[in-house]
Amino acid sequence: MGREPGQTHRPTPTLSSEDVRAYLRNHPDFLVQNADLVHHLTPPSIDRGRGVVDLQAFMVERLRSELRTLKDQQRELIGTSRANLNSQNRIHAAVLFLLDAQSFEQLIQTITTDLAVLLDLDVACLVIESNGTDMPHVHRSGVRVVEAGAIDGRLGRADVVLNGDIEGDPEIYGPGAGLVRSEALIRIQVSSETPDGMLAFGSREPDTFHGGQGTELVGFLARVIERVIRGWLELPA
Repeated sequence: MGREPGQTHRPTPTLSSEDVRAYLRNHPDFLVQNADLVHHLTPPSIDRGRGVVDLQAFMVERLRSELRTLKDQQRELIGTSRANLNSQNRIHAAVLFLLDAQSFEQLIQTITTDLAVLLDLDVACLVIESNGTDMPHVHRSGVRVVEAGAIDGRLGRADVVLNGDIEGDPEIYGPGAGLVRSEALIRIQVSSETPDGMLAFGSREPDTFHGGQGTELVGFLARVIERVIRGWLELPA
C-alpha cells in the first residue's frame, strides 16, 4: 500500500554490536534472567584475556545442574517402581493365603492376623456393620462390629480412603489402635444379604498410607476377599 500524503518513511532501526555490548553492560543480570538464551550462544574459549566473561563455564554448570535433576528424577522413578513391585508381590502372596484357607474360621484368621504380616503392616481388621441381630460367623476375634452407617461415615462415597499422620480409632482397631499412625480403609460388599463391611489396614509409620497413593492393589485384594467370603458362606452376589 502507498503512503498517505504527508507521511514520512521511518526506516527500521538496526542494532549494532556496540549497542548490544552497551545494553549488556547496563544490565549485567540479563543472562541470569534469560538463561534459556545461553543455549543459542556460541561460548568463547576459556583463554580470552582479562575482562572477558567465560560463558562456557556458565553453560557447563547449567548442563551439570540439569543432569543432576535428571538423575534425581531417575532415582525417584526407580525407587517408586521397586516399591510398587514389592507391594504387588505382597498382594499376590496374600491372595494365595486367602485361597488356601481350609475353613471359614481360618479365612477370618488370615484376614485379621496373617494379612498384617504379609503386607508388612501392624494391624489388619475386618469391620462389619451391625444389623441389630446376632450374625453367625461374624462375632469372632479380629472382627470389629460397628453401628449401622459407621462405614459410610468414614468412607463417604469412596471405596478406598487413605489417611496419613493420624491416631488410630479404637472403634476400628480395638486394642491395636495405639499402633496406628496411618491407615487404608477399603469398602467390602460381600453380598446383598450381608451388612456393609470394610477392611482396615493400619501402620505405625505416619506416611505408609497417604492421599495421592494408588489404590488399585488394595482394591483388588478387597474384591478377592468379597468373593472368598461369599463362597464359604454360600451367599449370592
